[in-house]
Amino acid sequence: MCMNRQTIRSAFRKKRQALTKQQQCSAAQHILSICLETSSLAQATTVACYIANDGEVDPRAIINYCWKHNKRVLLPVLHPFSKGHLLFVEYHAHSPMRKNRYGIDEPIITTTNICPLATIELLFTPLVAFDKTGNRLGMGGGYYDRTLAPIVRDVLPTRLIGLAHSCQQAPLLNTDSWDIPLNGIATPEQYFHVT
Repeated sequence: MCMNRQTIRSAFRKKRQALTKQQQCSAAQHILSICLETSSLAQATTVACYIANDGEVDPRAIINYCWKHNKRVLLPVLHPFSKGHLLFVEYHAHSPMRKNRYGIDEPIITTTNICPLATIELLFTPLVAFDKTGNRLGMGGGYYDRTLAPIVRDVLPTRLIGLAHSCQQAPLLNTDSWDIPLNGIATPEQYFHVT
């Protein structure tokens, strides 16, 4: 019997929320090493990340690495005019922040800090569940799928890497036509290279 997406989503959210603070800290420390060994993080100059929420792998070590190596760091922000879409804006240690409608911190948008999707070389996405073929199950809002559709449609060079705890791996996820596949998935223990 095939479970529906909401049931899968709920089960995997519980798995990552059940991780202890020590397990979360360990994962956050190891994810940078895995990404440096396996993704194009060291070569990229413009990198998009996210602020961890709801038990997601915390990418702060990746963000700090990028700042230390003079890489441009971007974060997603809920698009103020295009419902269901994200914008990516520059993020610095002292960027003014505010909470969005989901209670997640995001930088305040200005006329100068919005970055076009085509300029992002490496984009790390959060996820609820993944499979080894690069399928990603998000929180259900479709924000990333809608926003990242031009990467597939226009063949933009942006590489999409999901960050996850190992407990978030599913045997095989059913997909819909609008689901955007990942180029790889990094967990604190291993990297799944897809394309």
